[in-house]
Amino acid sequence: TIFGATFMLVAAEHPLVVQIAEGKSVEQDVRAFVERVKKQDKMMRTSDYYEKEGVFLDAYCLNPATNKKMPIYAANFVLADYGTGCVMAVPTHDQRDFEFAEKYGLEKIVVIQNPDAPLDAETMTEAYVDEGVLVKSGKFDGMKNLQALEDIAEYLESIGRGKKTIEYRLRDWGISRQRYWGAPIPVINCEKCGVVPVPEEDLPVVLPKDVALTGEGDSPLEKIASFVNVTCPNCGGPAKRETDTMDTFVESSWYFNRFCSADCTERPGLDRAKVDYWMPVDQYIGGIEHAILHLLYARFYTKMLRDFGVVGVDEPFANLLTQGMVCKETMKCTEHGYLLPEEVKDGKCVYCDREATIGKTEKMSKSLKNVVDPNYIIDEYGADTARIFCLFAAPPERDLEWSDQGVDGSFRFLSRVWRIVVDYLDDIQNVAPFGDGEELDGDLKTLRKKTHQTIKKVTTDIEDRFHFNTAISAVMELVNALYQTGRPEPGDTKALSVIRETVEAVIILLSPIVPHMTEELWEMIGGKQQLSNTPWPSFDEAAAAEEEITIVVQVNGKVRSRVQVAASESHEKIKELALSDGKIRQLIGDKQVIKEIYVPKKLVNIVVK
Repeated sequence: TIFGATFMLVAAEHPLVVQIAEGKSVEQDVRAFVERVKKQDKMMRTSDYYEKEGVFLDAYCLNPATNKKMPIYAANFVLADYGTGCVMAVPTHDQRDFEFAEKYGLEKIVVIQNPDAPLDAETMTEAYVDEGVLVKSGKFDGMKNLQALEDIAEYLESIGRGKKTIEYRLRDWGISRQRYWGAPIPVINCEKCGVVPVPEEDLPVVLPKDVALTGEGDSPLEKIASFVNVTCPNCGGPAKRETDTMDTFVESSWYFNRFCSADCTERPGLDRAKVDYWMPVDQYIGGIEHAILHLLYARFYTKMLRDFGVVGVDEPFANLLTQGMVCKETMKCTEHGYLLPEEVKDGKCVYCDREATIGKTEKMSKSLKNVVDPNYIIDEYGADTARIFCLFAAPPERDLEWSDQGVDGSFRFLSRVWRIVVDYLDDIQNVAPFGDGEELDGDLKTLRKKTHQTIKKVTTDIEDRFHFNTAISAVMELVNALYQTGRPEPGDTKALSVIRETVEAVIILLSPIVPHMTEELWEMIGGKQQLSNTPWPSFDEAAAAEEEITIVVQVNGKVRSRVQVAASESHEKIKELALSDGKIRQLIGDKQVIKEIYVPKKLVNIVVK
């Protein structure tokens, strides 16, 4: 994409930034920008949702492929310790560059054309990041972009304007911390002998408890003479203990192995047989910052312990789930900067009555003030409402966009659940859930089928996919079905037993999501033990089975119709029904049917010529 590079970005903290701006009219603005960016969290700066900011350095560089002048900007989303800290910006094919170019009115040139939908730099609303064909790329026009990578690199090398290289993101891990908590670094500093390891018989080094946590910035351990002043193990002279402690990731990178054999007293504290039995960990759940840091460290530790013969596994975790972030739109006043939600009333700043500008949706953070006080949600709606909204609004791996209307909708759903249970309370109090002994028909048969389909879906969604949002949606459908079912007479025990089975299912299926309300409802309907100790319901395959299924009918791979068939229908009969469908007969006409391909319970594809 080098032919589409239209400006250059330098990490704000890079020494070149101040050096380039020095003596120019922009110097003061540049220095202020650099100081502001240095205070921002690095992980946040590289987030897709963080506002892209920059400042022009009043300088230009040349694009090595096109010889065009490119303005140089310092930017907050480029990091000095990644690569060289300077990157070319191709706004049409990188989303962050696109947003930056839009904000500062910088040139955009399409150099990878979408073969299916031609791109226009002037009308693009986002960067095109998929594969395509090169355009405006000199002699490389018409080549597929990935195939041209080597050729372009060789061309730049041949004209002396670049060379191929591999850039590693890996850096040394500095583990020392100037704080009290964390494992002490077991070394002693002796003026005569230098750095001396603490003898093994003196391990572990135990943190003192008579420590004053002043918050002054230095390690509080430095002020405890009984901890610091020791004798050198080598020469017996006076020495000082290391007061830095280890990054807590040092311990959390291997503790899961220790859990497998917590009672092991032999060095190195890990029983190989037990560790090999339990490891690897089935599921790792963490934020994106853990996927970059802790996950990497834990994998290093595991491979090191494997090489030492301490563990037998090569990877510590079998599955990774990186959960998304909670995001909310920002609000800003020209006078008072970013505003909290409660600092805006009727679209205006409560301090100066100026219009509050609605900005981008960003990850919730104190600095952007786009945060919601959980105490307000709990006081207004209850903790269960906050829980179900967060789980329903998005799958766990996706970012969640906060919505006050969504919170209100979640509260209304829980209110519907409460009302229907209370409404049936007297009728089902002493009725057992429906068994398998009797036949059902009509609404009751439909409700029981829906109940067992819901149990099956919620179980699968939570156990296999962590998709609480679709699990909640399924329970919502079941609650709707319960409301739509005709109310049985008070003495109709069979009908009420079906209602009881559905009510119990709703309460238990919602219990991991809204534990407080469901525990109370469970007690109200006469639950024999605490809901948290009640077994998860199992589903009846026969009761959950559909009597009819929809079969998609395709002609030469394109969907042309659908037919309803009995779930137990033979594949030959299904093919026959597909061929006899009115739309399909009309489409086929006099064409020759070559073959019919049947995908069980899903579709029939009729191939014709």
